[in-house]
Amino acid sequence: MVKLSRNILEIRYAIRDLVPLAKKLEREGKRIIYLNIGDPLKYDFETPRHIIEAMYRASLGGHNYYSDSLGIEELREAISEKLRELYSIDVPPSWVVVTSGVAEAINFTFRALLDPGDEILVPGPAYPAYISAPMIYHGKAVEYRCPPEYGYAPDPDDIRRRITDRTKAILINTPNNPTGSVYPAKTLREVLDIAAEHGLPVISDEIYDRIILKGEYHHPYRYSGGDTLYIGLNGFSKQYLMTGWRLGYLYVSGPDRDVDAFMEAIAKQARNRLCPSTPAQYGGVAALRGGDEHLHDMVGRLRRRMETFVKMVNEVPGIEAEMPRATFYVFPRIDASLLGDDKSFVERLLLEEGVYLVHGSGFGRYGEGHFRAVVLAPEELLEEAVERISRFVRRRLS
Repeated sequence: MVKLSRNILEIRYAIRDLVPLAKKLEREGKRIIYLNIGDPLKYDFETPRHIIEAMYRASLGGHNYYSDSLGIEELREAISEKLRELYSIDVPPSWVVVTSGVAEAINFTFRALLDPGDEILVPGPAYPAYISAPMIYHGKAVEYRCPPEYGYAPDPDDIRRRITDRTKAILINTPNNPTGSVYPAKTLREVLDIAAEHGLPVISDEIYDRIILKGEYHHPYRYSGGDTLYIGLNGFSKQYLMTGWRLGYLYVSGPDRDVDAFMEAIAKQARNRLCPSTPAQYGGVAALRGGDEHLHDMVGRLRRRMETFVKMVNEVPGIEAEMPRATFYVFPRIDASLLGDDKSFVERLLLEEGVYLVHGSGFGRYGEGHFRAVVLAPEELLEEAVERISRFVRRRLS
């Protein structure tokens, strides 16, 4: 019998773990409401027309070849321009790498930094890839607390306690998946100061930076002093409604010697995987240079849907939710008396009522006792989902 890597066998991706069960129930005739995957295009959002047309023209124009492994120059320039325009981040195109989604950027970054036994500090609750990706490279993710009483922002003291001689980087994720939190400026300053004090790179996942529902977004780069390596991760999937195009990027700033060494490590990996989709990259250029009108409409619709969902779910006995400040995720708490643990809760809910949520413990140990809901569906579908959740809960309380 073939012997598989133990690391691979231990990988979990909670967001899709119950898909086989959901598909089985559909085949049996049950109508499933999917609130598990953060894909706006599965609902009533559409990729802006000018982006589609740019990719189409690129393909018709013969741009169907392998591009430069780091990405086409025009897209890297457009990314550099956008960073400067939005956040006054002065990163040259040569410090930008185009990737096949942020998932590839995460893997490139972790593989560049980790040797066996090394650790990366990640926020808990944590997006599942932050936990599983280090395992692939024989490293380990160490979760630090982002507790509800802090608005799901990091606890800097807990970060300090978890730094050891094996720590290779601190990862932050604001706006955050799964909680929808936006980290305060004071917290970001403390975390970036801790990183500088210990000479640790900061990895900043910024994929939801334009999907702000209320309040102000504080870009982490603003609080980096330039003394340590800063690695920003972002992409086109969410804000430009291009999930299936698989287009992302990373950019780097910091001391020249560190940037040069890190960029060479990334370039080696990029060459090894050839390149991202060339026609899609031309669509990315159009996305960055074609205006953000669609984004205002998208955020407005998401805000209304989130307000509806949070209000309704807070009327369900034993469930408590806070209005997130960003993203299209909400992370309600479940009363332990309802059904043992959060994984049992979401699995039984799917079986009995056909609503697919994600169990909070799938986002690490600090997610226990919660579930994550994706609030992208039209309001009438969200209302039906909450009615089903309420029916499920009330049966257990009766």
